[in-house]
Amino acid sequence: MPYDALIIGSGFGAAAAALRLVEAGLSTLMLERGRPAKRDAQDWDQRQILVEKRYRSASPLRLRQYGKRDYATEHPNEVLGGMSVFYGGASLRLRERDFSHWPIGYGDLEPYYSQAEQALHVHGRAGLDPCEPQRSQPYPAESPDLAVPAQRIRDAGQRLGLKPFPIPLAINFTDSNRPLCVRCNTCDGFPCKIEAKNDVTATLLRQAQSRGLQIITGAIVVRLESGADAVTAAVCVDVESGKECRFEASVFCLAAGALGSPAILQRSGLRSEGERDLVGRYLMRHCNAVVTGIFPFRTNPDRVFHKQLCFTDYYMDADADAAESGPAVGVIQDIYTPSAPVIRHFAPLGTRSLAGLLANNMQNLLCVAEDEPRYENAVRTGSELDCYGVAVTTVDHAYVRADMDRRQKLIVQAKRILRSAGALVTRVHDIDSFSHAVGTIRFGDSAAVSALDESCRFRGFENLYVTDGSFMPTSGGVNPSLTITANAFRVADHITGRTGSQDG
Repeated sequence: MPYDALIIGSGFGAAAAALRLVEAGLSTLMLERGRPAKRDAQDWDQRQILVEKRYRSASPLRLRQYGKRDYATEHPNEVLGGMSVFYGGASLRLRERDFSHWPIGYGDLEPYYSQAEQALHVHGRAGLDPCEPQRSQPYPAESPDLAVPAQRIRDAGQRLGLKPFPIPLAINFTDSNRPLCVRCNTCDGFPCKIEAKNDVTATLLRQAQSRGLQIITGAIVVRLESGADAVTAAVCVDVESGKECRFEASVFCLAAGALGSPAILQRSGLRSEGERDLVGRYLMRHCNAVVTGIFPFRTNPDRVFHKQLCFTDYYMDADADAAESGPAVGVIQDIYTPSAPVIRHFAPLGTRSLAGLLANNMQNLLCVAEDEPRYENAVRTGSELDCYGVAVTTVDHAYVRADMDRRQKLIVQAKRILRSAGALVTRVHDIDSFSHAVGTIRFGDSAAVSALDESCRFRGFENLYVTDGSFMPTSGGVNPSLTITANAFRVADHITGRTGSQDG
């Protein structure tokens, strides 16, 4: 029996859409290739998660970056809940000026931002962010008091005339009906063993399942079957048995991530309308770096959680002629320092022993810079097959000089903050991960520039929508998780309204 709706993926965009669809009474099936997180002691083991990569996929990802000739192989994490299980809870809104090249304005998404903050129970303090966008509702809960390492960064920033504020965090600090955060130092990049992080498995998916959402894990969606103007079924491979299965539905929501979703469309032979096929193009992931300060004292002797501060003082480039419409510079955030064994593992050869010895004297700031959408940054599938017989995904990505210039502006300021806090020296580490990947199936006003229309419907197909970060035509300068969640609520409302009008 066909479902009313079928959702591919289980991250922010998938979970938000699922909740809204089942609330509207639609029978809904979710397909996820990963398994639930184990939620045991090893999930808080830095070596197991960061070095051994406990949740690594069996399917390889071929990556070519910075214009290199050769492809490197990675095995990304896969788990029920997607990247929400590993993110550090940062839940910032895009700014009004970030929507200058979008087919909708900030005002169109603002009510859904409020709904997303409520659904993820975000803790924040309104009015302290110097470039905070307009909001119609307060945060659901107040930010907790700052830990000592965060106080150090706050005081340093204020001495420089900056306006640090608490990062809005989707972590449970206040709801005694659920496990409360114990302020450990293994949050960003780790599954929460006690489920105190408000990832989608603890929030949106749990609520959706209580309303009838069905979830099948270990299901790899190989392709979509379609007719002339509609998708009819999703064809999957079961991870355990290798057997193929097929599910029919009236509406399909594709939310396998900015790398996974275009790969599914390509394996299905679905391309965008217009002169150029835009599926898989315009990949963005932010241009990020970690700036480490080395201090003459132990920076966090109690190993407490302190990812609590953010700086948006440099979000817009005051020197740029197109400051009101061009890319944002970005934000600076306080983040945790990994353990000595992990630092030794990732440190350059020749510095590993020293890096391990200095680990307890380090404190880090994360610089998140907007990167520009480029047609050449692409996700593709080819003839190579993985162990499940599914075409392997290949990614080509390179930054332009302007991307790196924006990052460098933030790096310079992060160094100033750390030195004001007492750091003797600083070191910069570029970040190569795709944890903030967006774009690849962008929405827009016309088929010439976008694969999706304003409602995130895939052009040419009346029942296929994209609800993950693939829809974003620009990346902005903040973690995209809240924006993805808000937009998925918006798209799901469109779907249920459209379904209702058809049924009526």
